[in-house]
Amino acid sequence: MSASPSLASSLSTLVARLRAAGCVFAEDEAELLLTTARTPDELDAMVGRRVAGLPLEHVVGWAAFCGLRIAVDPGVFVPRPRTEFLVRQATALAGPRTVVLDLCCGSGAVGAALAASLDRPELYAADIDPAAVRCARRNLAGTGGLVFEGDLYDPLPAALRGRVGVLVANAPYVPTEAIGLLPPEARVHEARVALDGGADGLDVQRRVTAEAPRWLAPGGHLLVETSERQAPLTAAAFARGGLVPRVIACEDLDATVVVGTLPAHA
Repeated sequence: MSASPSLASSLSTLVARLRAAGCVFAEDEAELLLTTARTPDELDAMVGRRVAGLPLEHVVGWAAFCGLRIAVDPGVFVPRPRTEFLVRQATALAGPRTVVLDLCCGSGAVGAALAASLDRPELYAADIDPAAVRCARRNLAGTGGLVFEGDLYDPLPAALRGRVGVLVANAPYVPTEAIGLLPPEARVHEARVALDGGADGLDVQRRVTAEAPRWLAPGGHLLVETSERQAPLTAAAFARGGLVPRVIACEDLDATVVVGTLPAHA
């Protein structure tokens, strides 16, 4: 069925506005905005926010991730398609009722995707950003997962130590001096704490890695998303921390994950 003349006119007008603002996927974005807005006034307001540079996900209030709709509030880190590769690797390593810990959880996208793909995981998540924690609690509300607010492992219950089978951490890994080179959607509209990884981009990764053996169960795994260039340094940090590292990459998603395994006790 072809679109009505009025709808086609609205769509072409939206596409033109979005394309003029530099939106690469203007047609797709226009269709999404048209189907999301409940009134013409709401549509105009949403388009105005997008043209002003807000990420599309902040405008519509959600992001598509691993087949799920993940709520994403303004200011919260938007889950990237490449991070679906991290989820796939974690899923492959987890067994039934695995204890899963999602550090630097942001919106809770990784935790929600793992809850959807695994067999009854025992799920925990944590983030230092209060806005992200509020988002993650909404996204994990139906999973039985618990979300804590604080710096890395600090807010977690002590009883979790030594029990985690799969620890995922999409920690910030952009070098501080490279923040200014990011697209405005990220640089201006996402929390800097979710992006800035310090001078070489690995500050938070190193902190996650140093403490991981205390929280992992014997034979448990730490998985960290990083860049291809940084992966050798991340793997070396894993090895120094007592984990057996391996680097896995996906060219299609431009994704790199370092997996570190805690040796099982003899």
